[in-house]
Amino acid sequence: MTRKVRELEKQRDSGKTDKPGRAPTVAEWMRIYLDEIAPLKVSDLTLVSTYRPKVEHWIIPRLGAHRLDRLRPEHLDAFYAYLAKQGLAQNTILQIHRILSRALKIAVRREKVARNVCTLIDAPTAEDVEIEPLDADEARDVLDVAGSQRNGTRWSVALALGLRQCEALGLRWKYVDLKKGVIRVFWQIKHQRYRHGCKDPHACGERLHRYPCPKDCPKAKRTSGRKHVCDKAGQKFCPPDCAKHAPSCPERVGGWTFVKPKGKSKRTVMIPPPLIPLLKLHQEAQRAEKEAAGERWQDYDLVWCHPDGRPIDAGQDWDEWKELLRLAEVDKDARVHDARHTAATLLIEQGVDISVVQEILGHSQLTTTKRYTHITATLSTEAAARMGRALWG
Repeated sequence: MTRKVRELEKQRDSGKTDKPGRAPTVAEWMRIYLDEIAPLKVSDLTLVSTYRPKVEHWIIPRLGAHRLDRLRPEHLDAFYAYLAKQGLAQNTILQIHRILSRALKIAVRREKVARNVCTLIDAPTAEDVEIEPLDADEARDVLDVAGSQRNGTRWSVALALGLRQCEALGLRWKYVDLKKGVIRVFWQIKHQRYRHGCKDPHACGERLHRYPCPKDCPKAKRTSGRKHVCDKAGQKFCPPDCAKHAPSCPERVGGWTFVKPKGKSKRTVMIPPPLIPLLKLHQEAQRAEKEAAGERWQDYDLVWCHPDGRPIDAGQDWDEWKELLRLAEVDKDARVHDARHTAATLLIEQGVDISVVQEILGHSQLTTTKRYTHITATLSTEAAARMGRALWG
């Protein structure tokens, strides 16, 4: 009894006494977090592709039944051990931990629970991602092949200036000054999740709703070679109050959207002089495409786009990069983002001060820039030569 009284007094003194009413379960709070809180800070794309799947597939099924005030460190230890046994990568487990921790941090602020249990354990260790920057010869080989392709300058800018994928695909001509030789990286393009713009989302998607049939359904199990919907299960079926199917809504909102980058990502960079005439040729070719497309042209003012003006999807951009590496006979499994690493590494090799590299890449922290650079054979050889001259003349 004495220990309990002391705990209550401690809570009272810290201002963390329990409020009347039951604390929400992890499942209840995570759904509130996903629906009402996370959308205020996280993009629709990140919410749909990262947050929601990890919460619905992992956090809620394994931890959802626990009340927030009864969630213990040992629950999380067992949870992360389970995820590892399921074959999830350490980086994925770390993402799940961070999502849960952010949600609990808000719960503490709103006095739903006295503590964030995620802070009481060691976070899962992140794995080092293998980075595959190209060397100067490989970069030149890629640019030689890209020179004969329709959007070849997309990769010239990537390798020379290190623009992020969403920055490059969202670059518009009004932010490119070829006379002064500058590019203003002020916007990114992202595909926002479609949402209903109508007054009654449930009625709007009525024709697309799918509900499980009763067990005694008289319909044939196979119709024209296709399985009847009775045999389907899981997420195939809609909830009774389904408000999904927004892509089919005549008044839908979302789709391609220009968004402002965070922090120092917004920047102005100089264009290398040899790249300016290439961009001019690309602009002229695009004007011809616009004239040929006529009324089909969708005017986003994008520097790199489809022949009808539509934005290029990140997945297609990835495929084009991989094909470019194959044609250039570059024997590296480099990602699109590794073009950015390549730009940083080549700038460092050319003796550019790292703080200038930081400005070009748009990093808010210098430590981030240092992670993007790599000790190459060129730098190591030069360092050895300098040490030799210093000690032996």
